[in-house]
Amino acid sequence: MSTTLLKRRKLLTIFKNPFIFYSKLKTPLNPYPLNPHIRNPFRASQISSFSTKFPEYEMPSVTWGVVQGKKEKLVNRVKICDYLKNLGIIPDELENLELPSTIEVMEQRVMFLQKLGLTIDDINEYPLMLGCSMRKNMIPVLSYLEKIGIPKSKLGEFVKNYPQVLHASVVVELMPVIKFLRGLDVEKQDLGYVLMKYPELLGFKLEGTMSTSVAYLVSIGVSPRDIGPMVTQYPFFLGMRVGTMIKPLVDYLVSLGLPIKILARMVEKRAYILGYDLEETVKPNVDCLLSFGIRRELLASVIAQYPQIIGLPLKAKMSSQQYFFNLKLKVDPDGFARVVEKMPQVVSLNQHVILKPVEFLLGRGISSGDVANMIVKCPQLVACRIELMKNSFYFFKSEMGRPMKELMEFPDYFTYSLESRIKPRYQRLQSKGIRCSLNWFLNCSDQRFEERLLGNYIESESLGPSFYIGGKLELPGSEVVSDGEDESDDEVLYRRTVSL
Repeated sequence: MSTTLLKRRKLLTIFKNPFIFYSKLKTPLNPYPLNPHIRNPFRASQISSFSTKFPEYEMPSVTWGVVQGKKEKLVNRVKICDYLKNLGIIPDELENLELPSTIEVMEQRVMFLQKLGLTIDDINEYPLMLGCSMRKNMIPVLSYLEKIGIPKSKLGEFVKNYPQVLHASVVVELMPVIKFLRGLDVEKQDLGYVLMKYPELLGFKLEGTMSTSVAYLVSIGVSPRDIGPMVTQYPFFLGMRVGTMIKPLVDYLVSLGLPIKILARMVEKRAYILGYDLEETVKPNVDCLLSFGIRRELLASVIAQYPQIIGLPLKAKMSSQQYFFNLKLKVDPDGFARVVEKMPQVVSLNQHVILKPVEFLLGRGISSGDVANMIVKCPQLVACRIELMKNSFYFFKSEMGRPMKELMEFPDYFTYSLESRIKPRYQRLQSKGIRCSLNWFLNCSDQRFEERLLGNYIESESLGPSFYIGGKLELPGSEVVSDGEDESDDEVLYRRTVSL
């Protein structure tokens, strides 16, 4: 009886503790004890008590995985940096940048940039481009740039000039800028040209400098429809601050006597004058003009006729031309100042071009002193084409038969078209038997010439149109001009002074 009870107690003990049962059980199909941590179908409390006894079998923690990943990344970073150094690329600026996980990916990026036309030196200028993903950054951005008009052959040059574009988002950053430019009436076919000239436009905020620059120019009288052509010609003004660059220049030019409407027309056609540095270039050039004898009241006229003069290396040019006029043309410094007042473009005119008409006049028996006086009276002579001067002179001598003295008194004769003005008007005078000076029948409009032929009034000889800053262009006999010829002061002033 006692033996039976003893066996029963052992069986109960085994069933109460199944781990003993499973650990002891071995079969041919399962020659090893089952892992109770995996196979145990019983309570969680039992698993917990078992796991604390055998920590080597616990699942790896999250912290352990991150530590291992950082170590791998560190090793890969060292390998990538060594690879870049072997190519000649200095990776110092990439220290805080996330790099690819393998060398192969970095090799693809470097090869891609080199195929675009970038050299190792170009990459060293902006090594951060190596942090751009080919799939997410480079290919979408370059594809969009090609789509808006930048030739594929120029993409490498574009990236070289503005590598920051590779970091941009096409939808968030690039497309709004292109939409803004199109809104300014920049032609679609001109977008690539504009961006090649000034790629930094793609990095500007629309509500910042670009909008304020356009708004200010429109406020001073620039026509909104001319903003697009201005951007195409000189896009850099979109990046200029109004308060520190554009407005001070405008205010200074207006202070010289230049009417604001004339200045607006100048800016429309010569947008690049907005880029002239006021303190470094414009003011010194104005002082230079005054030092060479240009009268202050005529400064605005000089600038209106030749806006580029305020941006040239003027002192060197004026010195060279003044010396040349004095030595070769016998025009003294005071006469040279009068020449510049009437034709400021002469400061940039090639001296070989100037000599040709002078030699032509000297070859016709006119003395050097008379030629100098003719040039001071009519500086445009030095820019006339010899072929046209020959034809006009032949007509003057053979058909008109007038003395040379008239040419010396009115050298402007050579500046008029022989076929469209001199011949027709002279023939009309001949048919009516009228004898008059060259100035009387040439220096007037077609309407005025017809009125003179009718003889409704008689007017005295004059020197022709004259320019007054801020006032109206006054013509000889203006007191009898019909009401239909009356125009606004600014329009007449502009048409006379700005031939753009």
